[in-house]
Amino acid sequence: MSDNSKRDAERLYLVLTGVFVASLVACNLIFQKFFSWDFFGIYTFEISVGILPYPITFLVTDIISEIYGRKKADQVVITGLIASVFVLAVVLLADFVTATSWSPVDGTTFHKVFGLTGMAVFASMVAYLTAQFIDIRIFHFWKKLTEGKHLWLRNNFSTISSQLVDTSVVLLLLCGSGVIGWDKFFVLFINGFLFKVLVAMLDTPILYFAIWWLRRKFNLSLGEEIRL
Repeated sequence: MSDNSKRDAERLYLVLTGVFVASLVACNLIFQKFFSWDFFGIYTFEISVGILPYPITFLVTDIISEIYGRKKADQVVITGLIASVFVLAVVLLADFVTATSWSPVDGTTFHKVFGLTGMAVFASMVAYLTAQFIDIRIFHFWKKLTEGKHLWLRNNFSTISSQLVDTSVVLLLLCGSGVIGWDKFFVLFINGFLFKVLVAMLDTPILYFAIWWLRRKFNLSLGEEIRL
């Protein structure tokens, strides 16, 4: 690989890492709003808005896993964890300090919006670490088994398996801590998992296009990875 191609590969890796971290942090900050979505009259989802950017994190780690290898994918996951813990510390500090009398957002309103962020981030981090590492390892297991072929298989199988774990763990922790009532567990589990499975299937063409373009750009053969 030429020096220019290596620089381009490094820049792309940084961009993908940035998208991953931004999506992950956004999930933890906006999770308290729930909405319903009628999927063409077939099924009505009732889910947190925090789930909207979350599938992007798995798409990004699949791209990084395929192009840069498992080690770089693991590094992105750890980077996301550090960023989330840092943001949690900032939010807790912001919630702790007393609002002035003229503050556009008073302390009560701020606490109502961000006060549960601590538990949400904890639950999300436990589920996130478990799911992401499962996703990366299953992805590479199938990549090795199929000798780099059948990208759709490892993309969907790894994402669906890891999302089952992620959805279960995060809801168990949130319900167990009282953030969400147990009466909502089953409906949120079904809605969350089905939504993630649907998105995993829909993002397969995007993944195929991204991998095709990157292999062409960096002149990579089937199964070949960039070593940074």
